[in-house]
Amino acid sequence: MKILVLGGTRFLSRAVAEEAVARGHQVACACRGSSGRLPDGVTHMAWDRSEEAPAGLADGGWDAVVDVARLPSHVRRAVEAVPDTHWVFVSTISVYPDDDTPGTPETLRVHEPLAEDVDLDESPEAYGRMKVACEQLVTDGAASSLVIRPGLIVGPGDPSGRFTYWAARLAEGGEVLAPGTPDDVVQVIDVRDLAEWLVTVAEERITGVYDAVGEIQSLESLLGAVASGVGATPRLTWLPQEFLTEQGVEPWSGDDSVPLWLPRPDYDGMMAHDPAPALAAGLWLRPIDDTARDTAAWLAATPDAVRTGISRQREAELLAAWAASLRR
Repeated sequence: MKILVLGGTRFLSRAVAEEAVARGHQVACACRGSSGRLPDGVTHMAWDRSEEAPAGLADGGWDAVVDVARLPSHVRRAVEAVPDTHWVFVSTISVYPDDDTPGTPETLRVHEPLAEDVDLDESPEAYGRMKVACEQLVTDGAASSLVIRPGLIVGPGDPSGRFTYWAARLAEGGEVLAPGTPDDVVQVIDVRDLAEWLVTVAEERITGVYDAVGEIQSLESLLGAVASGVGATPRLTWLPQEFLTEQGVEPWSGDDSVPLWLPRPDYDGMMAHDPAPALAAGLWLRPIDDTARDTAAWLAATPDAVRTGISRQREAELLAAWAASLRR
């Protein structure tokens, strides 16, 4: 097959290009090429997506296109240039506004689309709405299409630092601050598993809409698997969300956050999407232990990798404050 990957230098798009090359496909990556090194074996088609598509893009004879873009203008130009093939568009579960409600693409409503490009540094809430607009551009403009809505993507190369925080912190051992309750649910998907499935669905020209998520599990189970993967036996001390909020700790991501923690019940649905349809369509999920081990190895080899979350000093202060509150 001739597969066009829009991107190819970072995280998921790079993993897709690598997987497609490994399977023997002819792969071209259309991108500026300035965000990182392209995988071996691909053809680079230089394209700044803020500009019109290069002439060669439309004449490539592609069997499939894989795109991860978030700006509607970028998707619009690409679909207009290559409409007569099968598109696999990677969207996000952030298209669903009801974070408190578990469900599937068939049962959950999506945001109203936002067709204009918005700077996410100024308006991060626009992300899901722009992705809805991108989905519509693909489904309306491509000959056939598949929309994939991933949850939290993790693994080696993770630019968000959220899962990376736990691989690094649990490897250190000792007393570890665990957020919320042990039974809070969470789900993550390894970037390599998602990339493998994206190439498969491109090969098979599967259509429709799927959530691409990992198995639903308790946070205690996930942290235990991460600890096992990095060869550590930490002591988890669970701090209730009310206490974390009182102490000014941020959820989810950021320098003063405990990554993966989401307030409940406001976010009961965000980490509880049903993986069954995607699994039935060929998605395969490796054990979290393996993802944690490989993420830790990548961290050791990448000193400048993004790491988010509270500092060790801040964690120690929070643990001490919690212990003091119990003595009152």
